[in-house]
Amino acid sequence: MSWSGNDGAGAVATASGAEGVTAGPVGNPRGETRTTGAALTINRPKPEFPEPAPLDDHGPARVVALCNQKGGVGKTTTTINLGAALAEFGRRVLLVDFDPQGALSVGLGRLDPRELDLTVYNLLMQRDVTVEEVLLKTNVDGLDLIPSNIDLSAAEVQLVGEVAREQMLARALAPVMDDYDVVLIDCQPSLGLLTVNALTAAHGVIVPLECEFFALRGVALLMDTIQKVQERLNDRLVIDGFLGTMYDPRTLHAREVLSTIVDGFGDKVYSTVINRTIRFPDASVAGEPITRFDSSSAGANAYRELAKEVLARWPLNGHGG
Repeated sequence: MSWSGNDGAGAVATASGAEGVTAGPVGNPRGETRTTGAALTINRPKPEFPEPAPLDDHGPARVVALCNQKGGVGKTTTTINLGAALAEFGRRVLLVDFDPQGALSVGLGRLDPRELDLTVYNLLMQRDVTVEEVLLKTNVDGLDLIPSNIDLSAAEVQLVGEVAREQMLARALAPVMDDYDVVLIDCQPSLGLLTVNALTAAHGVIVPLECEFFALRGVALLMDTIQKVQERLNDRLVIDGFLGTMYDPRTLHAREVLSTIVDGFGDKVYSTVINRTIRFPDASVAGEPITRFDSSSAGANAYRELAKEVLARWPLNGHGG
């Protein structure tokens, strides 16, 4: 399988599983020496990212879609914990649950999606519903939520008949863009009309990739969708980065997959890697981000490092940087 990245997403990469790839012990992917089939050796030190400076004022928000059509790769976990880490650094953050499964809404407040009167579905489909009516406060200062539930699955069909159907989410979020520094959209695991709406509303895309071979298989289709949105609907859209998740440095397979990702996408791969740990599902059950549930854990610190790296990479144009 091969894919070609757009907007600097890296040279054309070929994912061939473990063939021709060896990797030594990985403390971090940037500091390792990797040898691929062509005996190419890469050695990159992990950069240090500064503590984010406080903001004198807020907005306009940078909108970021967390997108991967494969399920179970860490999109929702990353949306929750990256959002909470950014809020710790003084950013005002809005999380948008754009998945009919409502996992983000459950994992950030122990909400029962079935009992919600208003969700992002109502915001999209009812002209008399405003974004302020749908917003919910979380137990994290500076972190708000637009929830979702199974009703959103109907929007995929209903939006087909709407004029400018791909811009519905962007128009819905427009009234609060100046109130936040960052908007993170947790996309459903598909490349349908809802995901296209998220990409059309976004400035950037973060692609969580589980460090497992089958997580690479759909990347070509995802890149093709992003490129089409860039060309036809949203020419400002860029790929902010690829994030390795569920990484187990003890296994050769995980190290090989991470090496393949870095070989393919180069500097578009975040230096921060999220290791696999039981503390993430424990935090989800508790309805809290890992930064509150177990503040001193390795998982919490990893998302703080990711937040610093994300902010350092963004252009200093008022969009959350």
